[in-house]
Amino acid sequence: MAESNTIRPQTVIVNDRMQKGYTYVLSEPAGENFHPEFKPELTPCQMLEMGIFGGKYMTDCREEFPDDWFVDARLSPGKRNNDLNFFGADASKPLSYWVEKGWVQEQDPRGWFQWYCRYWMGRRSEDDERQVKRWKAMTRHIAQLRKNCVSGDWTCRPRQRQALLHWAYDSREM
Repeated sequence: MAESNTIRPQTVIVNDRMQKGYTYVLSEPAGENFHPEFKPELTPCQMLEMGIFGGKYMTDCREEFPDDWFVDARLSPGKRNNDLNFFGADASKPLSYWVEKGWVQEQDPRGWFQWYCRYWMGRRSEDDERQVKRWKAMTRHIAQLRKNCVSGDWTCRPRQRQALLHWAYDSREM
């Protein structure tokens, strides 16, 4: 009998500050079987280690994700600290801005990065196409870096570089 590459679906129950009793199913192996147009350059673990969202992202929902994501994560125990961001720049709008624009869905109240973490872990949902389109739209920032910065100069446009990092693009290679 041939071995199957499928995984047994696993149900995740979320109880954190922003969601109580939310459940979802992991139907794909972690880090595999992504949408063909979705090719993130960084894993959620790498992003957390580099420093994103001023260290305030996911400080209350560690139980949902692998422990190794948090071993070297640059997290702030208090309020947001942009010095923890890899490029040292504030590249975030408040969550209220994203909600007002209609970009945050109920299933992922923290926004795109939460969607990405859950997608990476193996959740697939009706929101995947929309989120992949949003991720692809960030390439406009890559074009700006290539147009305005010397390759390897990480100090050029740090806010744009930090924004790209928030979307799993690695501008260090540009």
